[in-house]
Amino acid sequence: MAEAIDHSLDALLGLHGEVFVIDPKGEHWVKFEVRRVGASPERPHDLKYSLTLHDAKGERLVGFDNAHPVTIGSGPSAKQAEVFDHKHRLRTIKPYEYEDAASLLDDFWKEVEAALAERGVKL
Repeated sequence: MAEAIDHSLDALLGLHGEVFVIDPKGEHWVKFEVRRVGASPERPHDLKYSLTLHDAKGERLVGFDNAHPVTIGSGPSAKQAEVFDHKHRLRTIKPYEYEDAASLLDDFWKEVEAALAERGVKL
């Protein structure tokens, strides 16, 4: 059976290298890094990506990426996950289930909006 074509992939790839200031005061910005890297067990969707929200000091508040495997748990019982896709929320890292480019963008923007709302930032 042929693999379904992800028509949203071109939109995601087109964001590579873009940085956008996203609030009226210019205190928060997002950055997109997205490249095709060839499918592998770590990146079966053929992408290496990093979508991040930063504050005025440059601290990452939210991030979705697949740069490294995820550790689940802490201490001696912590386990290295088999997947690389994950999301950061401040210092918390949780596995992320990549479906397609459109879902990744939608999930990222939902996290961005939630993080900004927690900080009292209105878009």
